[in-house]
Amino acid sequence: MLTFRPGYFLLTLLLFVTEISIALFVHDRFVRPYAGDFLVVILLYCFGKSFLRIPALPLAMMVLLFAYAIETAQYFNLVNRLGFQNHNIIRIILGSSFEWSDMLVYTLGIVFVLLVEQKFLSNPQH
Repeated sequence: MLTFRPGYFLLTLLLFVTEISIALFVHDRFVRPYAGDFLVVILLYCFGKSFLRIPALPLAMMVLLFAYAIETAQYFNLVNRLGFQNHNIIRIILGSSFEWSDMLVYTLGIVFVLLVEQKFLSNPQH
């Protein structure tokens, strides 16, 4: 079940650096809210594929459900309810504002992952 795939790990690191750069330096109305959310599910998927031998579809669905759960927590204002409103890192990771459009963007990111897996990788199940 456990493995190490350097290609996926490298993608994870590149996406992580990209996400951090977006969070720190981009303050617009498209890249930060939409591209960042699109990329975060890809990052989580690549991280999972870096270490787990699991077929693409189940992992993609787990990542998508996780993203939906985080967004739902934002709807219920979980960060404030847990008393973390003054902890910037937690607020960045968990987010603080619910948007229905985020659910769509997460879904599009996972659809992209599955299309790439199917089209370009020789064995999309592993």
